[in-house]
Amino acid sequence: MKLDATGKVSLDHIYTAPDPRPFFSTLRGLDYRVPQLAKPHFAELIARSGAARVLDIGCSYGVNAALLRCDLTMDDLYARYPADDRPRAELLLADRELVRARGDRSWFAGLDASRPALDYALAAGFLDDAVHADLESNEPTAAQRALFDSVDLVISTGCIGYVTEATLARVAGERTPWMAHFVLRMFPFTPIADRLDALGYETEVVDRMFPQRRFASDDEQEQVLDTLAQVGVDPSGWETEGWLYARLHISRPRARVLP
Repeated sequence: MKLDATGKVSLDHIYTAPDPRPFFSTLRGLDYRVPQLAKPHFAELIARSGAARVLDIGCSYGVNAALLRCDLTMDDLYARYPADDRPRAELLLADRELVRARGDRSWFAGLDASRPALDYALAAGFLDDAVHADLESNEPTAAQRALFDSVDLVISTGCIGYVTEATLARVAGERTPWMAHFVLRMFPFTPIADRLDALGYETEVVDRMFPQRRFASDDEQEQVLDTLAQVGVDPSGWETEGWLYARLHISRPRARVLP
């Protein structure tokens, strides 16, 4: 399997399909689970902080929004999207009915580099709004700035490493919403925390490891172990056992503290 610039296996093709079937059928084989593990932490932050509007960075097909607003599990989603030949319209109809039947009144927007993934998540009703943009290189437009300024909580479960402090600072703007990011241990969060600190945030790291998925190949594991060594992270008992692991970083404006 081809590795990308970060040393992880390249899975770009599963994010650009017109529907989520390649995404879920591929990641099911790798026991991808971090959105499921993230769900209760996001729900708690939403409840405790009173967040009414949530932005998911790297949202792909609206996975986190579907889990939270429809009270689903990853197993539910894997079962919904097998690698079959149903028309896309049939999938969308079923998802719209799911949102009508089980969706709560929460509001989610997504930011992603994949237009097809965003289009599906919007059409299915998992997302209420979406931003297709590269904020690593570009400032947000006026409309995008207005959307970012309306959110209360920014979340992510896998984009850090592809997304840096440049994007997060542009999303934060002057309103500085709460942030909660699940970050693979191979990607140091310090540069992001430092940039957020300059914007008025304080960041805490939850004292727990979260398995993201199994390694896709021995080559991927070897490359990730080498990257961990380079950034000074001991993989013993964790990544050496065949899984990628993430930590949860919660950043909040210093003027707003949870009870």
